[in-house]
Amino acid sequence: MTTIRADLDGLPAYVPGRAVPGAIKLASNEVPLPPTAPVLAAIAEAAAGGNRYPDLATVGLTARIAQALGVAPERIATGCGSVSICQQLVQATCLHPEDEVVFAWRSFEAYPIVTQIGGATARTVPLTDDFRHDLDAMAAAVGPHTRLVMVCSPNNPTGTVVTRAELERFLVAVGPDVVVAFDEAYREYVTDPDAADGLALVDAHPNLVVLRTFSKAYRLAALRVGYAVASPEVATALRKVCAPFSVSSVAQAGAIAALDHADELLAACAEVVTERVRVRDALTAAGFTVPPTQANFVWLALGGRTADFAAHCLEHKVVVRPFHPDGVRVTVSTPAENDAFLDAATSFPG
Repeated sequence: MTTIRADLDGLPAYVPGRAVPGAIKLASNEVPLPPTAPVLAAIAEAAAGGNRYPDLATVGLTARIAQALGVAPERIATGCGSVSICQQLVQATCLHPEDEVVFAWRSFEAYPIVTQIGGATARTVPLTDDFRHDLDAMAAAVGPHTRLVMVCSPNNPTGTVVTRAELERFLVAVGPDVVVAFDEAYREYVTDPDAADGLALVDAHPNLVVLRTFSKAYRLAALRVGYAVASPEVATALRKVCAPFSVSSVAQAGAIAALDHADELLAACAEVVTERVRVRDALTAAGFTVPPTQANFVWLALGGRTADFAAHCLEHKVVVRPFHPDGVRVTVSTPAENDAFLDAATSFPG
């Protein structure tokens, strides 16, 4: 008789975007460009010391992030991608099965997974009809057992953002005793001046935790580096529940080099912004429902046609990411790859 947790049988699996030989992969929100030469050089140099354990406390990386953001190092916690930080937040805030994690749905598919792994209870709140967080409803869902709230902006997979006014009102409504994680994995692509910037609010709200990553705009998805900006108390708790040595020496070196060369890396975001407007305009003109996006992807609200659309795109050698039964998320890539997707989408027999 085994002692494995019975509830793991019902644990939803994290579904990565498929990679199909010979097809264009637009399923994982990856940047099509590789790391820049200086970043690759730093990665190679660090790999030469692969026989040694990495810096457990990520001191150099933490200091470099703190310098870039203008915050104290003790307010930074690093992890194996921002999804790891999400799991650390559940572990740091939830102790009993009745402890609740509140998040919108549909949102980042890792939220229900890390909640269940942490032994907590998920309480989901539907998005609005325009695919945005309903923060008033989320505030109303916060109760005596709520320990953590996840807010994703831009929201994965719909691309919509929370405004500063909305977030400020939400933080007041929730109060200071519940940790609010503001997940900004796609922050570098945001151009909406009304969109909330978590870093601008974290000083005034000690319960606010800002999550960011090097996986997207910084082109280091394979190296797995994410971080949180929080109060010293919350950051300390996150470090305590972090798996030892979870951020490799190669990842630390790559992330530091990426920050050192951020101007060159982030300059490429401008093309994504231009392309996402073009792609969305073409899709809406073709009759698809596509909300405005501030990320490096678009969301097609397809409902019951989701599976058929994904299969149709695959027949045209384009891999997209279906989320049954709601819709499809498609990465905004190079103009040529975007054209291939648009050719497939506009030939879909709707």
